[in-house]
Amino acid sequence: MAIRSNIFSSRVPFEEKAIEVFMYQVKNNPVYARFTDALGLRPQKINDLKDIPLLPVRAFRETEMVTANGDPDLIFESSGTGGMKRSVHKVYDKQLCIDSVTRGFHRFYPNNAVIWAYTPGYTENPRSSLIWMLKTLINRTGHKSSRFLPLDQPIQQAEADAAAGTGKPLILFGAAFGIIDLVEINEVTLPANAIVIETGGMKTYRRELDRKELHKRIASGFGISSEQVHSEYGMCELLSQAYSKETGWFETTPWMQVTIRDPENPARICEPGEEGLIGVIDLANIDSCSFLLTGDKGVSDESGRFSVLGRWNPLELRGCNFLIDQD
Repeated sequence: MAIRSNIFSSRVPFEEKAIEVFMYQVKNNPVYARFTDALGLRPQKINDLKDIPLLPVRAFRETEMVTANGDPDLIFESSGTGGMKRSVHKVYDKQLCIDSVTRGFHRFYPNNAVIWAYTPGYTENPRSSLIWMLKTLINRTGHKSSRFLPLDQPIQQAEADAAAGTGKPLILFGAAFGIIDLVEINEVTLPANAIVIETGGMKTYRRELDRKELHKRIASGFGISSEQVHSEYGMCELLSQAYSKETGWFETTPWMQVTIRDPENPARICEPGEEGLIGVIDLANIDSCSFLLTGDKGVSDESGRFSVLGRWNPLELRGCNFLIDQD
């Protein structure tokens, strides 16, 4: 299918691909079709990216979000924090998912790195998309030193020194406050070329820190600079990720686009500097829904980068009720 093979192609403009995916999903995803119909839209009349409606991400909790038939290759489930119903994301093209994760990661980070992963709070979820992503990246490194770190055990200085001795960059990737727990167990000096990537997630911590303070604490505990502490933005409902390096602003891959939307009128894109809801177009979501309105609060800058400001409250947005009590 040409639409599938073009997702990562640099020869086809993003807008052209997005409109093609939109038409495909309106035709093949009953939930998204109902959503566009409820909004009074005529899909055949949409020829501009900004006119494509974003489906509230809670749809992955309330109903089945698929455009395909048969058995999926993978099933991801959210953590279901606080007793909340879990989101379910069925993946019918495992290789496309692998390509999105690995191509996206290596646009920002070297492909010869040693990767350590630390994921308390996620390991008990066998369908965690984060665990799957990290396993995929670790397996692709080909380094015997790449691994998941044992939970609740400190990193020993000898381990950090051994990683430095490989001559490869070291990337410690994991849940933000789990990494803080590691620092509190035992401060250790990571290699000078080390990068720490935190994925957010505050399940394991006793109080909240803003991202700047969080990065400062991590950097101090590992003997590196704050510029070496980065962030990842992803979720069960997305097959692509965004990364934030030294600037604190997230950047996306070429097959993913983020805009900030007015919570009172999600069709309106906010101006740079104006807070709103994070809206995502993820073309890798071809077998579910690529056009999503999250429950996260954010802001964009003039160049299109975005910053995550936490969760939006209230989360109940207009246009959601039709998802319930319908087949």
